[in-house]
Amino acid sequence: MTAFLRTSREVTAVCGISGWVAYGHDLAAERRTVGAMTATMACRGPDAEGLWLGRHAALGHRRLAIIDLPGGSQPMGTIPSGAEAEVVLVYSGEVYNFTDLRDELRQRGHVFDTDSDTEVVLHGYLEWGGAVAERLNGMYAFAVWDGRDESLHLIRDRMGIKPLYWYATDDGVLFGSEPKAILAHPRVQATVGTEGLQELFGFVKTPGAAIWDGMREVLPGTVLRVDRSGRREHTYWSLHAIEHTDDQADTVEHVRVLLDDIVARQLVSDVPLCVLLSGGLDSSALTALAARQLAERDDTVRSFAVDFVGQEENFVPDAMRATPDAPYVHEVAEHVGSVHRDIVLDPATLADPAVRRAAVTARDLPVGFGDIDQSLYLLFASIRGQSTVALSGESADEVFGGYAWFHDPAVQQAPTFPWIAMSMQRGGGSPRRESGASPSSPFHPDLMRRLDLQTYVRDRYHEALLEVPRLDGESEHEQTMRRISYLHLTRFVRLLLDRKDRMSMASGLEVRVPFCDHRLVEYVFNAPWSLKTFDGREKSLLRHATADLLPRSVVDRVKSPYPSTQDAGYTTQILDQAKAVMSSESGALALFDSTWLQRLATIEHPDDVGQGTRWVIERLLDLAVWFELYRPVLH
Repeated sequence: MTAFLRTSREVTAVCGISGWVAYGHDLAAERRTVGAMTATMACRGPDAEGLWLGRHAALGHRRLAIIDLPGGSQPMGTIPSGAEAEVVLVYSGEVYNFTDLRDELRQRGHVFDTDSDTEVVLHGYLEWGGAVAERLNGMYAFAVWDGRDESLHLIRDRMGIKPLYWYATDDGVLFGSEPKAILAHPRVQATVGTEGLQELFGFVKTPGAAIWDGMREVLPGTVLRVDRSGRREHTYWSLHAIEHTDDQADTVEHVRVLLDDIVARQLVSDVPLCVLLSGGLDSSALTALAARQLAERDDTVRSFAVDFVGQEENFVPDAMRATPDAPYVHEVAEHVGSVHRDIVLDPATLADPAVRRAAVTARDLPVGFGDIDQSLYLLFASIRGQSTVALSGESADEVFGGYAWFHDPAVQQAPTFPWIAMSMQRGGGSPRRESGASPSSPFHPDLMRRLDLQTYVRDRYHEALLEVPRLDGESEHEQTMRRISYLHLTRFVRLLLDRKDRMSMASGLEVRVPFCDHRLVEYVFNAPWSLKTFDGREKSLLRHATADLLPRSVVDRVKSPYPSTQDAGYTTQILDQAKAVMSSESGALALFDSTWLQRLATIEHPDDVGQGTRWVIERLLDLAVWFELYRPVLH
């Protein structure tokens, strides 16, 4: 048997939502505009489209159906008892405790017509209003139009797993799961100002920032209410400093209990489900936990890994990756008995301009991660042919302290974001290197002077420090590590969660992230750093909580990030593509230093392309695609 559990659930709602509220216009005749906004997210919900139009609100939904029954169709509306106006919901996400909530709501007199979590969220709103968010365990972004008082409620999950953007108009608001939905509205211009470019190049992920002029993200853990009087935000969840009273043994045990419960809840699916397996501690632990639970139900876990042609044989260790993934992946798959498949990519496929175009379109931004984004997109597209739901180890490093820079004394004391400090130490080319304002920057000096990234990053860093909770009596070192953990859980992880969501949903694949369960995040955030490193290594709590399930080699393995191809053939192809862009009239060229581009044009052999130069090539190609697709006006 393969891993999927049939339940009474009718539909998974991890889809795309959009909408328009206008108090000064009649939107009942705006089907074409709202339909165009919603159609931009066809990949997020390839199975069906739904629209609801009222006088002052119009909502759209793209559906990814797990079981194609009408009970979970959206927009979903109801007219509450005694009311004359409808309450309508568009919802994207998964609520893992929806059966518990449904039982509670039934006891309060609610009657359900379907078995979907969508209807539970709708009735939860009718019972508790926007405070329903405080009762949800899951990943979600949804909008409720309450016709009784003509108010809109935009609600996002605690960690920001599911995206949700909004754009203020003169008489209301536009919203969508992705910027492209809002950009499809005729009133919105695709413009990016100085602050947007600073955010794009600064690599800090300022909460709420959305790059595009006038556009914002709904903050994680927040309810944004819109009505005739304006907009109001309410934060229903944030990280707090709480004294941790459990000893080492109890802490390890509690982490394991939490993980068992989290994985059990997230294994519920009516379609084939799999685990993303990299051979590292995080994904291996999830795979082993899932395998154990499924075995008790006479089921078998499926796992997938990405790899590159010749990667294992030709692997060369570097500062980021000491070992290839494949041997560990295969050892874990054999150890837990998973039905495993490697998705092996060749240089031509990875460098295909159509794949880059798809990746940039998925992210709406020219992030410049290149082959990492493209391989992730290809991995998810391949998995989608066999599974519709996947579990990922994303965020374990942020929760448990897994990155090397957590443990570097110089980085711990650096007056900036830790990932930027680490990059500046290492030098070379990475998205974070831009923030150091290197004198050898490949970007146009006028652009760099205008953006003044050092000042921008410094200001965002000091803003972030004001948020960090403190615990009376903590040592200076414990306060430092709490600060570093907080920055990762409120900034860095959101970069990765956004990438994971965009790349997976571009293929209609739902990716769940168990390590983002807020109960686990809260508990481990408040565990002292001495407990998080009690064995003298990174991620001590996770390692010891799951060591009984894993091969010793994986338990002992040093952290290795998502793989990147080392194939010279890939470098050759993107170098040729970059030269083609340099001979074009792409608007991206104006952002680069002409002298640097001239030097790039003289490179003939891939061996002469260092890691830093390769990253800038990726950035150039992504920017060229972005200018072609979005035609942004920079000002």
